[in-house]
Amino acid sequence: MIAALLLKKYPNPKTALNFANPLELLVATILSARCTDKKVNEVTPGLFRKYKTAEDYAGADIRTFETEIRPTGFYKNKAKMIINCCKKIISDFKSKVPATLEELTTLPGVGRKTANVVLGSAFNKQAIAVDTHVLRVSNRLGIAHSDNPDRVEEELTGQVPGKMLTAFNLALVLHGRETCTASKPKCPACVLYRECEWPEKPAI
Repeated sequence: MIAALLLKKYPNPKTALNFANPLELLVATILSARCTDKKVNEVTPGLFRKYKTAEDYAGADIRTFETEIRPTGFYKNKAKMIINCCKKIISDFKSKVPATLEELTTLPGVGRKTANVVLGSAFNKQAIAVDTHVLRVSNRLGIAHSDNPDRVEEELTGQVPGKMLTAFNLALVLHGRETCTASKPKCPACVLYRECEWPEKPAI
């Protein structure tokens, strides 16, 4: 019921990150850690014009690269992760971003969330990527019962029909940004109000 209601509101949900191929989404997702998608989208156009292949990133001058991604924050760590990630893509995957969770999570800087973002939006596979919105909203709704992202991923995967996982995931993120916000959720306007188990929701 919750998935159906969400997908009625968001019938064709997409990731907010701009990308044209799996490598671009991988880089953008790494940059999005502790940074808004809006800011990442301001940085990546110039980045993607300059760096088009894994070899381009692997061969980047790290100081220059740090400057280029600095607006996304934590730029020193992100620069190292992206460059090392692309080196491993070259050495282990013939310069192509791998398309399985097991392979993606062997890359530096890539955990389950990043891997699932890439799988769902770049490779059109069914996946649940648990970001802060998904963690918050799923627990408020009562369809997850943990602060552990891996556990929440497991719970949601077990409840949502397999063919709807990615769309549901993306719709849940949009719902968290627009309606079920962290500080002032818009409960009276929520399409999931009746289904929501959050004990703090106001009476309407």
